[in-house]
Amino acid sequence: MAGNKAVGGTDEQIFLGDTIEKNYDPNVIMKRGEAFFEKEEYAEALVEYNHFLDLHKNHVLAPYAAFRIGEAHFKMAKSIDRDPEPMTKAIAALERMRKDFPGSRYDAQAQQKIQECHEWLAQMHLFVGQFYYRRESYLAAAHRFEQIIKIYPDKPVAPDALYFLAMSYHQLGADDWATDNLTLLAEKYPTSKVAADGRALLATLGAKKSDTLIAKDSSATPFSDTRSYTPSSNSPDLSTIPNAASSFSANALGQSFTACRLGAWC
Repeated sequence: MAGNKAVGGTDEQIFLGDTIEKNYDPNVIMKRGEAFFEKEEYAEALVEYNHFLDLHKNHVLAPYAAFRIGEAHFKMAKSIDRDPEPMTKAIAALERMRKDFPGSRYDAQAQQKIQECHEWLAQMHLFVGQFYYRRESYLAAAHRFEQIIKIYPDKPVAPDALYFLAMSYHQLGADDWATDNLTLLAEKYPTSKVAADGRALLATLGAKKSDTLIAKDSSATPFSDTRSYTPSSNSPDLSTIPNAASSFSANALGQSFTACRLGAWC
């Protein structure tokens, strides 16, 4: 396992031999787990902490072992462009710790760590959404941004997600839905770093809409228009786009908007 390394003043003898005492003694098991954790050998640390809980669920250090399992998974997450599985495992482990050991001295720390995990996942969704946006996969990008607004409306990345969602709809030719999101951005996050860009785009879309209405009015019959509408050949047929969005996440943000018409996933 660890060889002859002594870590953090820990007696290396805890790694040597395979006696019954060393396999079952709670203090020895915990020391091994802590030694591995200090060396950033988190997979090995997880084995020891889980072994501790399997044998000593009622021990005074059991809540600590459960908390360290969550911490170890958290430490195993590399960056937002890598596999998010360690972070989801950390959330599950910490929530299980709070359930199994309610009111423990590590409860507040677990809650804080869970929030950090969700922050990380929100940033990951934004990163993936922006990746799709740069590749002009606007529908896939919109899906990611919608997930952030639905699940993480209180996280710092929410304004960016709302802005890029509007940009994605704009690129798809759905300017009405882009306008809805930009309006929500201005109302909900007026001081965010993307608020100014959002207002500028909203003004542009508003001016474009006004020009279109003026053009229509100049040739329309008073009080009615009997001409049939023919969509432009350049306009996307949004009703045929698969796996698109069906509603904005305005309810989660305390707003009320008309459900969007892009499909089933929003």
